Amino acid sequence: MNKRIIVSICGASGSIYGINLLKSLLAMPVEVYLVISKAGGTVLEHETGYKGGSFQSFLKDKGVVFHKQARLNAYDTDDFFAPPASGSFKHNGMVIAPCSMKTLGAIASGISDNLIHRAADVCLKEKRPLILLTRETPLSVVHLRNMYKAAVSGVTIMPASPGFYFNPKTVSDLIDSVIARVLDHLDIKHDLVKEWGKDKIV
Repeated sequence: MNKRIIVSICGASGSIYGINLLKSLLAMPVEVYLVISKAGGTVLEHETGYKGGSFQSFLKDKGVVFHKQARLNAYDTDDFFAPPASGSFKHNGMVIAPCSMKTLGAIASGISDNLIHRAADVCLKEKRPLILLTRETPLSVVHLRNMYKAAVSGVTIMPASPGFYFNPKTVSDLIDSVIARVLDHLDIKHDLVKEWGKDKIV
């Protein structure tokens, strides 16, 4: 069975992280279950020009090439009948990219008042990978406490912190250095960034 990955885009700045993650996943035989928060949609419009409508068409306009076995399934945040809302739905992990501090706080507190929060809560109770690509700076004590609470519950906190050791040439290279770590934690092979030590870094 092809891997199934839940992807959520929330209202923090950094929609490009979600877009580049989708670009990498949909280039493979992967089933993606996408949920965009209302604030996430607003930020997407501001940062990328997305005007609503078919998100698949939007991704194709952004240069995303779909693998013939890739599938993109999109759901509204209030659709609690969507597959990710249930623990009986088998999947290989969930990524929230970017993850707002509001969403982090809800997950850390066990609040499930929309599909994103519910899907994350299901990941924790079913012990499936949950990665939060947090995007905020500076961090308040409240943010740090919520990160700690989430981490001890099984969440992987992965701040959107690009690497520079591979001599990135473009902004997209920087973004992909973060996406590479996400894919590593989902146990998905990629060629975005070379494995450290595999080739000489110059």
